[in-house]
Amino acid sequence: MKLNNKTVWITGASSGIGKSLAIALSTYDCKLILSARRTSELEKVKQLCHNPELVYVLPLDLAETDAMQEIANEAISAFGTIDILVNNGGISQRSPIIETSIAVDRKLMEVDYLGTVAISKALLPHFVAQQSGHFVVVSSLMGKFSSHYRSAYCGAKHALHGFFDALRLEHDKDHVKVTFICPGFVNTNVARNALTADGSKQEYQDEMTENGLDVDVFVKKMITAIQKEKYEAYIGKFERFGVLLKRLSPKLVHKFVLRSKVR
Repeated sequence: MKLNNKTVWITGASSGIGKSLAIALSTYDCKLILSARRTSELEKVKQLCHNPELVYVLPLDLAETDAMQEIANEAISAFGTIDILVNNGGISQRSPIIETSIAVDRKLMEVDYLGTVAISKALLPHFVAQQSGHFVVVSSLMGKFSSHYRSAYCGAKHALHGFFDALRLEHDKDHVKVTFICPGFVNTNVARNALTADGSKQEYQDEMTENGLDVDVFVKKMITAIQKEKYEAYIGKFERFGVLLKRLSPKLVHKFVLRSKVR
């Protein structure tokens, strides 16, 4: 796939991976639709893009699933078509299962899973009608194997794989593509914004995230995976090998993660 002049809709575009991706894609002269909750931050990202006149700001809250069809209609009307939806928006979690309120589990499923499903289902008829389209789903290595203190996050990411694998099967005949991007540790604010046991933000960076891939390096690898229309791309440092370990031996990956220093 050539990305030049494509129309790309990015959720979670106000910071981190979404922000870096928007700036990088703007150099391909893509038409961009940027979504997140904070309009003011989206406007700042727009001004950092190569051609800000080709950027449309469309605020949304992934927790408000009933609004997704109306928002998708506006996204389509912005440039007349959408070629790629990058489902990047979401939140993480850092808390032990035994201490975590069920409200936190519910919040993660509402935002990371149901919000992503709702926006994708709202856009799917457009992809089918034009007989082309590409869902890029920013999952996580935690969507392939689990780790401490991320139970709700892991559950939501695993659920995304189940849903979009089914979507890929059902709409292969419609030339609809699905690419999972599975990051390991990337140096963004994801840990600071992660929910703790009572639903409050963690507010501090953890060591593994701090030492993760630079976000711009990550995005370059992500763009390559999108261009190649990969089914799944595992992007990280040593932690990405956990996927292979899980295939070889679930018990082995259990021991590997158990000994790792994560919090």
